[in-house]
Amino acid sequence: MSFRNRLTVFFIVLVILPMIVVAAVGFVLARDSEEGKINAQLSTAQRSASGLFREFQDRAEAAGRTIGRDRELATAIQGGDRQRIQARFDEVARRARTRRAVMRLTRTGRFESGAPDGIAPAHTRLVDGTDRPAGELVASVVSAVEYARLAARVTGAEVVVSGPDGTLASTLTEPDSRGLPLRGAARVDGREFRLTGFDAPGFETGRVVVRLLADDTSGRVSASALEVIAILAAALIAAFAFALTVSRSLQAQIQRLLDAARRLASGDFRIAVPTEGNDEFAALGTEFNLMARELEGRLEELQLERARVRGAIRRVGESLTKGLDRDALLKIVVHTAVDGVGADCGRAALREGPQLRFEQVASEGDVESFREAIRAAEAAALEAEQAAETQVGEATALSHPLRATEGGRVLGLISVARTGRLFTAAERELFSYLANQAGVSLENVDLHETVQRQAVTDELTGLFNHRRFQEVMATEVERAKRFGQGMGLIMLDIDNFKRVNDTYGHMQGDLVLREVARVLRDSSREIDEPARYGGEEMAVALPQTDLEGAYQFAERVRQRIEALELPLIEGGGILQVTASFGAASFEGESDADKDMLVAAADAALYRAKRSGKNRTVRAE
Repeated sequence: MSFRNRLTVFFIVLVILPMIVVAAVGFVLARDSEEGKINAQLSTAQRSASGLFREFQDRAEAAGRTIGRDRELATAIQGGDRQRIQARFDEVARRARTRRAVMRLTRTGRFESGAPDGIAPAHTRLVDGTDRPAGELVASVVSAVEYARLAARVTGAEVVVSGPDGTLASTLTEPDSRGLPLRGAARVDGREFRLTGFDAPGFETGRVVVRLLADDTSGRVSASALEVIAILAAALIAAFAFALTVSRSLQAQIQRLLDAARRLASGDFRIAVPTEGNDEFAALGTEFNLMARELEGRLEELQLERARVRGAIRRVGESLTKGLDRDALLKIVVHTAVDGVGADCGRAALREGPQLRFEQVASEGDVESFREAIRAAEAAALEAEQAAETQVGEATALSHPLRATEGGRVLGLISVARTGRLFTAAERELFSYLANQAGVSLENVDLHETVQRQAVTDELTGLFNHRRFQEVMATEVERAKRFGQGMGLIMLDIDNFKRVNDTYGHMQGDLVLREVARVLRDSSREIDEPARYGGEEMAVALPQTDLEGAYQFAERVRQRIEALELPLIEGGGILQVTASFGAASFEGESDADKDMLVAAADAALYRAKRSGKNRTVRAE
């Protein structure tokens, strides 16, 4: 694609398309804004109309209470004279300013007063002259037409009130509400409306539907939108004319620069790129000229830079001795080695167990393509116990053992490989230096992990010690509370352990402790935390476990301990032991803390001891 065509594409992408998108987004935002205004207006109107309806219901309730408290009406109801009841009912309803009132009496039947178009009714219980229940009164103080007009004034929207038999009132010239949705859009009287509404109680068994209608102006194109369209069209025409002029000018300048760059690429450093004017193209030509003059000097600087890089790699190697993250350490070592000796790939592998088996833990580049050469180099390095280089086909690999400073034990291997050429003496020296420093770093990591492990482990049983147990309990209790989970705990005590020590000696007692600890450790899940609590007492923290789960776990461990057959150290025979357990738990919503949980499990353990030993007791 020519430069002119690219400019045309850029002009379309960077000018025309954004302007079209801006125009479309503007129209969408305007329409959405208009719809949002209408919806907000309807929402406010519905709240106002429903509040007005409830206000009329409250007034109707007050009028109903006034009618219900009339003593003469109550006396007439007690007498059972329908004519007298109707006359007094009409009088009281008129004074209470009801639009419509219906009274249903238990003994004398139904009575009505007022016009039939009353809405927003309220129900009132009636009593006779002796304050006994006599029936029910339904009263309304507003007609559908009055409510529609008042609601229209309050909300600013058109109002249609419908009943079971059709339209009761409407502020539109076309009062028929049949076919109108409760919400959405509709066309009424030749106008587009958006609707909302609500159901309300009608008189007696009927229901009233109040609809609120607002003019839908979201689909109209405003005058301001037409002005925006005209401005965008003028801007597009001006931008196109300007882009055409600039394109021709730029194409001529770029052609001159391209010719000069081709001569420079061919090795003619005497070429002088034209630098006409003061724009960016002139600056580009100046930079081309400076580049030609500085290439020779830059070559010498690159040699010096390479020496500085080697020095920096040595400093990185020295800093590796302070790292304690094994995986991150090896990743840095591999990356530094590959970069330092110019290899295509590299990897580091750590020793697994006492055998000379290694597992890759860090790599750089495409190791699979050089796997055979790397394996051969690693085998040669292990056999020679020093750096070894092998070549398989076009691939050359260099490997070095990672050794500890004390004892010379092999901790792992680091290897690099590349295609086409052997490693130089300087590269092999640098690689060996990095490998030695990495070996020291790995040894430091191992020592650090050993110290950490010894700090939290009981030496005799291999379980966590008391301090670690307290830290785990505090952490797991807080986690259980935060996530609303259960937290279980069991505590166990070896039965008659003092008798074992007194009868068979402390070495036999130590064997019992180790075997019970082994059963406890083998029975635990990965998330459980078995620990030696003190003496012959042990505990297991059980995250995400309720009381029943803790009890079942304790029972399994108790049965496995009971089944142990321990050989006597002095003399023949078998020793069997038992243990007592206390199980406790709490739910995440509980206010309990770790001390309360430990106290509950400990109390259950001692109840198990007192009730006969070799059993599990749940905490109270």
